[in-house]
Amino acid sequence: MYKKILVPLDGSDLAECVLPHVESIAKGRGVQDVVFLCVVEPFTASTGALGPFFTEQDRQNINSQNRAAAEKYLSQLVKHTKYRGVTIQSEVVVGSAADSIADYASKNGVDLIIIATHGRSGVSRWVWGSVADRVLRSASVPVLMVRAPGCVPGI
Repeated sequence: MYKKILVPLDGSDLAECVLPHVESIAKGRGVQDVVFLCVVEPFTASTGALGPFFTEQDRQNINSQNRAAAEKYLSQLVKHTKYRGVTIQSEVVVGSAADSIADYASKNGVDLIIIATHGRSGVSRWVWGSVADRVLRSASVPVLMVRAPGCVPGI
């Protein structure tokens, strides 16, 4: 049923709490491909009363370093993750997290997105936002949201 699974990760323990679920589904459901995706949000230079705090070159360097760090993180994860009969690959994209995840799934034949969530609700969700919630609402494929261990249920 699911041939290609997309797993958005950001390097955090919270995001990685989905990995046991990915493994179970990949091993038991005939999955062919798992894609670990890291979205790097572009660094935007601030401007103060005296002018820009960062030059265009500074901004480009920061964006390059962030992308390289994401690629290194995913490369290590792929190296240590093995699901028999499943091809594991990694992708780094630049953009807004929720939009980039939904776009990637739509354009690359993804059948399922598995993403972690804090499980926030109410004011904290409004203040902090929820990438997982925005992915759920904008993706054109099924989304499995995994609540991170230790999260307190709320209404």
